[in-house]
Amino acid sequence: MHQDELDIGKPLVSRLIAEQFPAWAALPLKPVLSAGTDNAIYRLGSDMAVRLPRHAGAALQIKKESLWLPRLAPHLPLAVPVPLALGMPASGYPFHWSVCQWLPGKDAVSSPIDDLHEAAISLSRFISALRKINITGGPPPGAHNFFRGASLTSRDVQTRAAIESLTGIIETAPLTHAWNAALKTTPWDRPAVWLHGDIHAANLLVDQGRITAAIDFGGLGIGDPACDLMVGWNLLDAGARATFRQHLSADDATWNRARGWALSVAVVALPYYLNTNPVLVNISRHAISQVLSDYGDELDG
Repeated sequence: MHQDELDIGKPLVSRLIAEQFPAWAALPLKPVLSAGTDNAIYRLGSDMAVRLPRHAGAALQIKKESLWLPRLAPHLPLAVPVPLALGMPASGYPFHWSVCQWLPGKDAVSSPIDDLHEAAISLSRFISALRKINITGGPPPGAHNFFRGASLTSRDVQTRAAIESLTGIIETAPLTHAWNAALKTTPWDRPAVWLHGDIHAANLLVDQGRITAAIDFGGLGIGDPACDLMVGWNLLDAGARATFRQHLSADDATWNRARGWALSVAVVALPYYLNTNPVLVNISRHAISQVLSDYGDELDG
């Protein structure tokens, strides 16, 4: 999926574990099929997972997660994969890597959510709980989290380039119109808050039809909370999105920035993963259709 992606096979992972955590060396190890783009994942035994960055752009995430997830987890209503051990670069592998808890359930792509309104409430509680946690020492938007939580204007160049690259794939004029409208929204001018940074179906676990966990905190940081609300468009439908907004008490400016985030992330991901990651392509197409539907309803109104 990336030009600089490493080949991370089972022999390498087994060697790293044996060298650095020999107590776990005899446990079964098997690769996990995932739509994730930044980390290779292996299941270790019955209750652990090994996560190894695939490329340099993801290398900063592991140490950040190891530092912050144990502190954040006790305050959150959804389970999160708390790291158990931090692995060091070795055996020709250049990055830090981690061993974390294995959480039950399947991602929301492969395991349907029974009730999107209930999911909207669950997600609103998760995001609200994140916002309430003390941000002292938290990392502001940067390369470590793809600048999630930064201003929408910081994404203008890449968003317009992505829209241009979609010419012939989908109609681009409505995308440009929606993006221009989003950029007119009042920017966030209050203190930064914690955000997951990348909430979508592939990063949510579902058990018995209900969302039970949020995973992959590579986008973790502090900043504008509108970023986390993009799940309202990349996962929910219009009715559940209204429930989501109501339970978050989102003001117009935050809501409009969130819609801009949903559009920007989707149009950037769609051409990038068009031929390599059908899951993210489908998530992106859903987000785009929901955003354009919103703008269509507003124009009709």
